[in-house]
Amino acid sequence: MTYLYVLAFISGTAMALQAGFNAQLGNLLGNAQLAAVVAFFCSLFFAGITLIFINQSLPSLVTTKTVPIYLWFAGGLLSAVGISLVYFLIPKIGMGAMMPYFLIGQLVMAVIAGHLGWFNMPIKPITLHKIIGLLALVIGIIFINKEA
Repeated sequence: MTYLYVLAFISGTAMALQAGFNAQLGNLLGNAQLAAVVAFFCSLFFAGITLIFINQSLPSLVTTKTVPIYLWFAGGLLSAVGISLVYFLIPKIGMGAMMPYFLIGQLVMAVIAGHLGWFNMPIKPITLHKIIGLLALVIGIIFINKEA
């Protein structure tokens, strides 16, 4: 099970690095939205390659028809908004300032979604420990962004 946490850490570092690379691309192109489009096309290509090599069966057409229509688009829409904002903001406020806010936004939404059981997740009530943890992160963000 520990390897899953290592993979989660690697995922976080990959997200931070890709944000930096693509923000720089957007800055050089003078268009953060174009950088987002390039990133999504590259992601589509590499995810497609990965799909080819994974030994996992694809769902049947009958199964795909049972998926609610919003699930085909909501994640992509929110990804486009979130990623485009990251690429736009990093050149303006810096990676060190952007990523902590990005992280706290994710964590707050994860705690709320877990509390409400969204996305068929097990319900994980908001506890005092979680609130203290989020407040500690906010304090950390203040310290990270405070000029010496």
